[in-house]
Amino acid sequence: MSTPPLPRELAQQALDATTIHGSEVKAAAALGLTRNTLQSRIRRAAIYKLKPTAGLVDPRDPAAKDATIRRLESELRRAQATSSEVAAVREIIGGLSAKVSALQTPPFVVVGPNTPSSPGVPTLFLSDWHAGEVVYPSQINGVNQYNVEIMRERAAGLVKSAVHLLEIISPKMDYPGIVVPLGGDMISGNIHEELTATNEINSMPAVLELYSILTGIIEELVRIFGHVFLPCVTGNHGRDTRKIWAKDRHYTSFDWLLYQFLARRFEKDKRVTFYIPDGSDAYYRIYDYRYLLTHGDQFRGGDGIIGPLGPIIRGDQKKRSRNAQVNMEYYTMICGHWHQYIHLLRLIVNGALKGYDEYAYSGNFPFEPPCQALWLTHAKYNITYRMPVYVARQEAPSKAAWVSVPRATS
Repeated sequence: MSTPPLPRELAQQALDATTIHGSEVKAAAALGLTRNTLQSRIRRAAIYKLKPTAGLVDPRDPAAKDATIRRLESELRRAQATSSEVAAVREIIGGLSAKVSALQTPPFVVVGPNTPSSPGVPTLFLSDWHAGEVVYPSQINGVNQYNVEIMRERAAGLVKSAVHLLEIISPKMDYPGIVVPLGGDMISGNIHEELTATNEINSMPAVLELYSILTGIIEELVRIFGHVFLPCVTGNHGRDTRKIWAKDRHYTSFDWLLYQFLARRFEKDKRVTFYIPDGSDAYYRIYDYRYLLTHGDQFRGGDGIIGPLGPIIRGDQKKRSRNAQVNMEYYTMICGHWHQYIHLLRLIVNGALKGYDEYAYSGNFPFEPPCQALWLTHAKYNITYRMPVYVARQEAPSKAAWVSVPRATS
């Protein structure tokens, strides 16, 4: 599948900016683009046979000054009206946030049953779904494909496979509940120019799509496990700012908005509890075992030998030092972001539902099949079973023997 052509709107924008500013250098700076990207868009405008929008004026022309002032005043009035509406919406959402953000852990998260048959509390870690993004198999040697339809298929298969694995461990499904961390980057977003040009759907439709899928997943998990606890943090892809913010990180993220919609949907169901802190980390316990959930985008670096382990372990050590100073020590940090499944004693890194993509391929990163992490926390033995849930379409199993050794040679 080939890359979709540049939308006409972006080509028109480049043409208009060049007309207004009188030079490609100034137009590129005004749009936040490189000159090469601007020139590429202007060439596309010529292919589309576009012309500059009627009524454009050169801001350097004194005769256009009065008209420009009147236009800006009109735009300011409209912006002020819009700002008032946004403030009202934010006040409503802010009230919702205050209502659901407090740490209201259900009983099973703190003190679970001590029945000998219970294998513990399962955790199904959901992160890095990148809803709306398209992965083109033709650009990565056909090893993966991703779009909204495939996301729906993998989400359904994820729950089915996770439940199947947990039934193998406990046929009676003797679990007090399930923890489902939402670790961010649930939507693709428009943080890179290539995503803006190639996403199948934009951020708000992606939020609605995820709301529908996750509502169904939560309802199914409640039916099976009785209680569901969902700690939530935002990622870096869902932001609506050019760079990630330290202040108001959550309030500028579509991930956060999705979590709030879901929390409101289940606010009257005592079996479902959301924990949506205002900061970038979520701290919670299963029995007496302490976890710290973060997205993982705060960690920088890596190399071709140890991959992301270096920056992640350094970042984990910094968080442990910070938390120890305020009596909030934890045993295991869990994060997403890196799209590589890693499960160590002190660290769990989630895979990605999206799977391998063009960025990983062009960066020569090792292949990683799409998966999400699943594990059990036991009241006495802490983390026990560890089971990555693979969600790609599986070929029929071979008929090979269950175990074999090389044939002896004479």
